[in-house]
Amino acid sequence: MEFNLSNLGAKSEDEKNSHPYKMIVLGSGPAGWSAALYAARAEAHPLVLSGLELGGQAALTHVIENYPGFPEGVGGAQLGELFQKQAERFGATMEFDQASDVDLSQHPFVVKTDSGQELKAESLVIATGASPNHLNIPGETEYTGRGVSYCATCDGWFFKEKKVVVVGGGDSALEEGLFLTRYASSVTIVHRRDSLRAGAILQSRARSNPKISFVWNSVLTDVAGNGVVESVGLKNVVTGEESRLATDGVFIFIGHKPNTQLFQGQLEMDANGYIVTDNRMHTSVPGVFAGGEAADPVFRQVITSAGMRAAAAIEAIK
Repeated sequence: MEFNLSNLGAKSEDEKNSHPYKMIVLGSGPAGWSAALYAARAEAHPLVLSGLELGGQAALTHVIENYPGFPEGVGGAQLGELFQKQAERFGATMEFDQASDVDLSQHPFVVKTDSGQELKAESLVIATGASPNHLNIPGETEYTGRGVSYCATCDGWFFKEKKVVVVGGGDSALEEGLFLTRYASSVTIVHRRDSLRAGAILQSRARSNPKISFVWNSVLTDVAGNGVVESVGLKNVVTGEESRLATDGVFIFIGHKPNTQLFQGQLEMDANGYIVTDNRMHTSVPGVFAGGEAADPVFRQVITSAGMRAAAAIEAIK
């Protein structure tokens, strides 16, 4: 006899509203599914609320080549599907829904969703991730994944011997710009000011790198191309002069914003809105765990997100 393991632990509508889940996972990226996998194997039958982006930010990456076990690389969406299939095999369930309100002042915790559900959970795993800040200029959205990127580690390899533009003047922009010199023929850093915010050592390395040049006091006005990025518009914020710069890629590093607005005033956070956890993924509220990019302003990689959430699930099960 065959059993459909993906249906184990599924609840009727009445059961959802009256009986708490042992665990609800918020987010369906690598972090969320890793937590769900470990919880499901412990027979906790976790419910995953997918959020609006199924698979998280990783699903937007054309090819992920730095996740162990895939020597030829793997599509971001495909990797997400594999995560999901593995977790569901052991009893995790998913709903394409998003938490709209969370009450952590009572236990079981209450999670309200966009679809009107009111769910209860004995433990909550937050894997809502973070979103890169956007320039919000014409062409940026259309060419994301076709030359516009927010992750040099993820996409730098695709720009071997090509010209790229890096937007930003902080540590991330220079770190990623220096990383891109491994592949690109040239890296042009565009910064809206006439001085960088990055640390002195990074500035020294960038200025001494023969592949890196700077465009000061300037912002991008648009991204243009024909199927792939071919150029960007530039505007000098001091003189008002406008010009065009030919390029094969645009890497935008003007900061990330953690998707943690739901938990403001309920969980301890740092000055930038990242959830504060101890080294075992516990938040300031017992029974609530966080990891991945919602609690990680440093690494922001698929493998670190997955590892953090696995640890969080193990702690929640304990």
